[in-house]
Amino acid sequence: MALVFREVHAAPDKKHVNEEWFVLENTGASSISTAGLQVFVAHGGKRASRMGAIDPGFMLKAGEKILVVSGIPGKKSQGEPPVREGMRTYHLFLREGLLRGAGTSVRLVFNQVDVVRVTYDVAAPDGVGTVAA
Repeated sequence: MALVFREVHAAPDKKHVNEEWFVLENTGASSISTAGLQVFVAHGGKRASRMGAIDPGFMLKAGEKILVVSGIPGKKSQGEPPVREGMRTYHLFLREGLLRGAGTSVRLVFNQVDVVRVTYDVAAPDGVGTVAA
């Protein structure tokens, strides 16, 4: 799959899960369905934990980007979700954020195979450290 993390943004406050977001892009020549992808996170080199699933998922056309927000859209206590002009938003409906500082690894997995992975880098302008597909 040609799915790539373009931006990673941690919430300034761990209670504001709606302010944690990612930008995913389909760099391939055909559409991609994310239905059934599992979200795994590893902190500090430890073993990854399954945090949820992208269900029902979304379709991304070739070259399209989507804003993926960790929180629940209607939950005001989780902060205000971002809006990007010309970009759809997909919510993971998580109760807690995925990112816990530099070195946090986020993976999207299908049938135990990594589809895309990113390591959060606080110093990088887009938050993207090591990326693997």
